[in-house]
Amino acid sequence: ACALGRPPPRAGVRCLPAGTCFSAHLHNASYTAASAACGRRRGSLAWLSGEPELLALLGLLAEAAVPTPALLWVGLKRNASACTHAEHPLRGFTWEAVGGGTAPREVPAALGRWVKEPVRSCLIARCAGLHLAATPESGPSWGWKE
Repeated sequence: ACALGRPPPRAGVRCLPAGTCFSAHLHNASYTAASAACGRRRGSLAWLSGEPELLALLGLLAEAAVPTPALLWVGLKRNASACTHAEHPLRGFTWEAVGGGTAPREVPAALGRWVKEPVRSCLIARCAGLHLAATPESGPSWGWKE
């Protein structure tokens, strides 16, 4: 999922009134390759500061009929010098701001949904993605996954 500065001239984009736009690109790629692909589209891997952005991104992925289960790269990263913090919603991960953007440092507790708790470490850089799973009774469910 890319957060784009302006929508590209094609379908599959969801924008918020504040100007943030998301696009979904379904390719099997590493975090680094996905980040570079977003950069070529004049954007960055998506980052979320609140529930409106999460709902916009989930809506876009539903429109794109992303098959579940799926793991989509977003800009969640924990540097090697940062530790896992179980008491924080993002567990020590932060949003990677690229291209002069300012990524939020604090996020609401509602964004602290993890499919599986990340490995506790202060020595290894790690990435996390948005994991989508289908639940028969309530539709797609989501959570972060290292």
